[in-house]
Amino acid sequence: MADNAFWIAALTAGTAVLASWVTSRGTARAARIQADTTAGAQRVERLREARRTAYAGFIEQAQRLNDVHWKVSDVVVRGAEGGLGPEQVEELRGLRERQRDEYAALRNLTWVVSLEGPEEVADLANTVRRATSPFHKAIEAMIEGDTGAAARFDACYSPFWDALRAFIKASRDTLHSM
Repeated sequence: MADNAFWIAALTAGTAVLASWVTSRGTARAARIQADTTAGAQRVERLREARRTAYAGFIEQAQRLNDVHWKVSDVVVRGAEGGLGPEQVEELRGLRERQRDEYAALRNLTWVVSLEGPEEVADLANTVRRATSPFHKAIEAMIEGDTGAAARFDACYSPFWDALRAFIKASRDTLHSM
């Protein structure tokens, strides 16, 4: 009888050790899965935040650049009655310099958006950036005295805003799909 008790005790102990080992492996695996899931969620959230910051900065800079364009329009409207006088031309020169500075910042932010991706949003950021070129050419032409340049300048707004709206929509869709 004592031999049976020993074997039952040994079997019970072995079963307990095996059950403990199986449980610990399951617990370790569950902990690893949870850690991987948490790390993945944190990576996605960091990417989402980086993209959001890049997109918001780009949109803000596009608005700053557009503020310069509105100021150019104000100068043109003031000079519309009698043509652009020396004062308006000088204002346009100052605004042209400011536009170059704002454009340089927009160009840099376009690169940031390109780094953050995705490619569709980066392409749309480039479209917005390129849509500012006709504004600059029209300002140059106004400074040089081209009478048709003001109309060309006004015609630049719709393509710029359309490109910016497309960028904003793609940015929003990208952020919401993450």
